[in-house]
Amino acid sequence: MRSLPTGRTDDACRMVDVRALVEEFGGLAQKRQLVDRGAADYDLTRAVKRGDVIRARQGWYTTLEELEPRVRAVRVGGRLTGISAIRDWGGWVLGDHPLHVSVPRNAARLRSQWNRREPLGAHPGVQLHWDPPVVGESGSDWSVSVTEALRRVIIDENHETAIAALDWALHSGRIDWFDFEKLIIDLPGHKRRIRSWVAAECESLPESLARTRLRLAGHRVDIQVPVGNKRIDVVIDGTVGLEINGKQFHSHTFEEDHVKSAEMTIAGFYAKSVSAHMVFSKWNLVTRALDAALVPRPPSRCNAPCILGNSGNL
Repeated sequence: MRSLPTGRTDDACRMVDVRALVEEFGGLAQKRQLVDRGAADYDLTRAVKRGDVIRARQGWYTTLEELEPRVRAVRVGGRLTGISAIRDWGGWVLGDHPLHVSVPRNAARLRSQWNRREPLGAHPGVQLHWDPPVVGESGSDWSVSVTEALRRVIIDENHETAIAALDWALHSGRIDWFDFEKLIIDLPGHKRRIRSWVAAECESLPESLARTRLRLAGHRVDIQVPVGNKRIDVVIDGTVGLEINGKQFHSHTFEEDHVKSAEMTIAGFYAKSVSAHMVFSKWNLVTRALDAALVPRPPSRCNAPCILGNSGNL
C-alpha cells in the first residue's frame, strides 16, 4: 500500500500538472499563483525533479528556455525593461545590448542572470534600473509596460535605435497615437524632438534605420510612396527610389520586384535596391551608391557601338 506524504489525504495526492499550470501563466509563474491553482509544495518539488519545470529563482517556476530574456530578468530579481523588453516582444532591434532589468528601489538579493545561486556581481551584462513603485503598477510579471519600455529606450539608447522601437510600436499596434503623444509629453524636454522623426507607416527595421540615417545626412526622405498599385519603400530627395529587400521576405517575389523597378523608372525615379544586410552592416557602401545616383549627369553621347556585357550587343 502506497504511503502518503505527511498531512496529505487521498484527494490531495491526486497529481497536479504543474507544467500545464505554469504554461497557463505564459511559461513563467510565481509559487503563490500556482498554490492558488491547487499546487502544493510536494507537487512543485516533484515537477522540478522530473524536469517538467525549472526553478528560475526562489519562488519562480518556468517552462521556458533558461536563456530567454524574461527568465534571466526574473532570475536577477526584476522585470524586463527598455530595449530588452522591446526585443522580447519581437520589436525592431539591431545588435546586441545588455540585459535591461527594472527593479524596485528597495530590491534585495539580486542574482546573476545566468545562475540563481550567484550574486548579481558575479557576471556582467546587466543594466539595472531602480524604478519607483508607479512603474511596478503596470506591465506583466516579467516585463514593464510597453510605454515604460519605450520611455526607457528613448532615454538610454541612441537616436536611430529609439526611432526604430517607436516605429515598430506604432506600426504593430502595440501603442496608438494617444499613447504615443502621452509618452512624448512625459519625456524630458530635450528628448521630445524625437516626435517628428517617427513614422507609423514604416514597415521594417532596415527601412526605419535607412530613413533616420538619410535624414541625419540632410536628405529629404519620403516612405511608402505610391507608384502604380505599389509603393516605394524610400524616396530620397524626390529622385532616388530605394527598395530594401530582406531575402526572407522577397525571394518568392523575384519577378514582381523587377516589374516594380521598371515602374519606378517609368515614373521618373532612379531605382536602386539594397538588402537589409547592407543597411545593417555596409551602410557606407549604400551611402556611396546613393550619393553617386543623386549626382546629376549629362545625357549620354555614345556614337560608337556600346557593348552590353552578357545581355548582348548593339
